[in-house]
Amino acid sequence: MLLKRFRITNFRSVNDSGWIDADRITALIGTNESGKTNILLPLWKLNPANDGNIVLTDDLPRDKYHVFRAAENKPIFVSAEYKLLDDEANDLANITCHEKSEFDVAIVKKDFDGKYFFELPNLNENPSLTVEDILKKVYECLESLSAIKTTNSAEELRKNLVAEELEKVNVLAKSNYDNIDLIKTVHNNLKDITTDVKSSASFAILENFKEIIKEAFDEVLVPSVIESQEVKDYLKEHMPKYVYYSNYGNLDSQIYLPQVIQNFGRKDLGVKDAAKVRTLKTLFDFVQLNPNEILSLGTEKNGTLSVAEIEKMATQKKEREILLSSASSGFTKSFNEWWKQGDYTFEFQADGNFFRIWVSDKVRPERIELESRSTGLQWFFSFYLVFLVESRNNHKNAVLLLDEPGVTLHPLAQKDLFMFFENLAKENQIIYTTHSPFMVDSNHLDRVRSVYIDNDGKTVVSPDLRASERINGKNQSQSIYPAHAALGLTVSDTLLINCEPILVEGVSDQIYLSALKSLLISKGEISPLKEIVFMPTGGTKGIKATASILSGKNEIKPVVLVDGDKPGEKIKKELNADFYSDCPEKIISVSEFTNLPNGEIEDIFPIDKFANIVCKFLPRPEEVDEEFDDVVNNNVPICNQIEEYANKYEINLDKGWKVRLASTIKKEILKGKGKIISENDSEFKKVVELFNRILNS
Repeated sequence: MLLKRFRITNFRSVNDSGWIDADRITALIGTNESGKTNILLPLWKLNPANDGNIVLTDDLPRDKYHVFRAAENKPIFVSAEYKLLDDEANDLANITCHEKSEFDVAIVKKDFDGKYFFELPNLNENPSLTVEDILKKVYECLESLSAIKTTNSAEELRKNLVAEELEKVNVLAKSNYDNIDLIKTVHNNLKDITTDVKSSASFAILENFKEIIKEAFDEVLVPSVIESQEVKDYLKEHMPKYVYYSNYGNLDSQIYLPQVIQNFGRKDLGVKDAAKVRTLKTLFDFVQLNPNEILSLGTEKNGTLSVAEIEKMATQKKEREILLSSASSGFTKSFNEWWKQGDYTFEFQADGNFFRIWVSDKVRPERIELESRSTGLQWFFSFYLVFLVESRNNHKNAVLLLDEPGVTLHPLAQKDLFMFFENLAKENQIIYTTHSPFMVDSNHLDRVRSVYIDNDGKTVVSPDLRASERINGKNQSQSIYPAHAALGLTVSDTLLINCEPILVEGVSDQIYLSALKSLLISKGEISPLKEIVFMPTGGTKGIKATASILSGKNEIKPVVLVDGDKPGEKIKKELNADFYSDCPEKIISVSEFTNLPNGEIEDIFPIDKFANIVCKFLPRPEEVDEEFDDVVNNNVPICNQIEEYANKYEINLDKGWKVRLASTIKKEILKGKGKIISENDSEFKKVVELFNRILNS
């Protein structure tokens, strides 16, 4: 199950529903006291079993504490909506005999009493017989009844009695009953009517109608799927585990094993000691060492010892030394695969009852105790142990809730930590708070949520990074400073004062357009009054967030250039309906200036010239008997054709092939020799039209 969105009591998002969307990685940025930590903690407490139960004095809204505390049914504290994986949907479909599509989404709620509630929004539990079906069936019965020819008064009486009962049902069905209530009412009204099928065709019609109603009645008596304990248990078992990390205690370099063994079994430890114990447990589990075994292997006997006893003791100590050396090597290798800020060597040693951790690296080859190294290294050591190990062992499909991760790390180390998150997010979702611009991915501003306090004193979480500036005109731009800085816009007022920022989807768009801009200026086709700066947003998802920041206080929105493919058309429609509703002319589709309705920036060039350069760009296996420009199709976007051609001939296209191709094309454009586009090409005129549209929007 993947977390799609969540909702917390006493919080609100910019949308009225209060739901906060979650991505694979979600960054919460905001000032101190804006409530970022209080977004993470309720999610952590959604766990079926965790170390932090709901505490009313901490978790209930203070302004309603006196009301909620005494309430018999406590309000919902936290809700989470999940996307179910295919195998999970299949399992629930098999358990309930419902369709797999009905288990696409599940909602789990927890109230202030710790009680769980479950919802399956797409579940279809409507009875097969509707009000309309009952009315139709009554009409058919009355038709059949009128066709019966009676031969005596007794039969006529029976016929009239059946007609009266059916008319009663007819009246009920037209009285605004819902499906279930109508079925129950009709069933209760008909069940005691005696019938004699053999003696009367009229009563046979009624008997048949009663049987249809009874079947529907039996169906609605079946307990709701969501009330099934088996379904509840399944959802609770498969919902992600939440792991909250704030500040685990750094490990001491000198660890007293008898105390460690004792603390492993204690439940009354303070926060700091409990944090150290947790990290130590993870360390010993990771290197597959047992502290009891390490202690027993180093036990020394007092008094006079026999030769055999001395040899046994020496053998045990040697085994312990080899065991610790092997564990040290394994941990060092694993750690350095993740940590890129230095080539560290860790050494575990045992001396009597003490276990020690030493650290050295190539710059400082001398061994130094772990606690004497930088706080950043100590932090990452604990972070690495607790989260990497637990996420793979005890917390698969976990949502990691990280409060100010890496705050003590050097900016470059924070970048490494962010890359660590990217790898970790392949198996676990991450929601983290930060003040640091180095912990904000400028290529994925769609992952960033602004957290601020509104004028009612409530925490607001918004994907609109300028929302905090719009609350009754109050300026809270400091809440999104990390996003500003991540974009390199800490001095944006001066940086862009003489520039015209144009948002494009990716780096390849930026390369092509920058080269074309230089070409057009050199040819005298355009004379921009400001420098045109093409800014990639990391795909269509990042456009709105970047536009929101660049619009600034004057609310002048930048021009946006999108491709004509499905993602481009989708974001164009969304922006026109929302953020750009007052200036739709600023959303420009490249396809308007190509010969294709779904054209991309590459399709703005003459296709034959472009294809010719692609031939030189692509590696050509010997068995290929046709060049790319031999098979190029004028009616299909050229990037799609390149990928098709590469797949056909098993040519490996690396992840950044579009950017490399753009750089190759750029060199040809700047040479000005017309090998990719010239003034004689009809496409040249369209490029001029595109830039004039950009300058005039």
